[in-house]
Amino acid sequence: MAVFTRTTRNLIVRIEEFFDNIDLGLLVFREGVKAFLDKDMETFERHISKIEILESNADKLQRSIENEMITHSILPQHRSEVSSLIDVLDEIIDTIKSSLIEISIEMPVIPPSLNHGIETITEASVSAGQELIPAARAYFVAPYTVREKLLKVYFFESETDKLSRSIRKTIFQEMNDLDLAQKSHLRYIIHHIENISDTAQKAADILSGMAIKIIM
Repeated sequence: MAVFTRTTRNLIVRIEEFFDNIDLGLLVFREGVKAFLDKDMETFERHISKIEILESNADKLQRSIENEMITHSILPQHRSEVSSLIDVLDEIIDTIKSSLIEISIEMPVIPPSLNHGIETITEASVSAGQELIPAARAYFVAPYTVREKLLKVYFFESETDKLSRSIRKTIFQEMNDLDLAQKSHLRYIIHHIENISDTAQKAADILSGMAIKIIM
């Protein structure tokens, strides 16, 4: 069952562009965190500028998509679900932007011994978001493949949780040279990173339900 008719080509293009912005935003976040850990502040600030542009583009595309869905031929029963999916995907890039800006403002002091752990959490959380994009694209062309593609989203979200628990345990139980304020600050930064995979899982739940309905 097709979600779109032949008259909605522009809408399809805008949705693809929206997905592209989210995908690029995830890459920028990963590289931005790496630059911060490497103390390469010039590159870090450059990544913030990139994410601000991508987030602005995504917001414009989101509004355009919503207008197109109202005025053109997307099947009415799918409008609300597609809109909900776009909203949650937009939350991902909003989270990316706010997280990098928070890091830029607060400038957390991260012990070098935690660098590898934070890079690993970042990679897992970003991977959850990255695996979501092909599943979202598939919904519009091959919805019967969506649930299989979503398995990796759930895998990486679970891995992010495990890694987060492990590094927080290290911070609070083993790093006695840090005071409670420093430990809490590090936990806050880790929570920001973890939010990406949590939001990806939220989108995956919505997308899974959408795919089931469309193939029935």
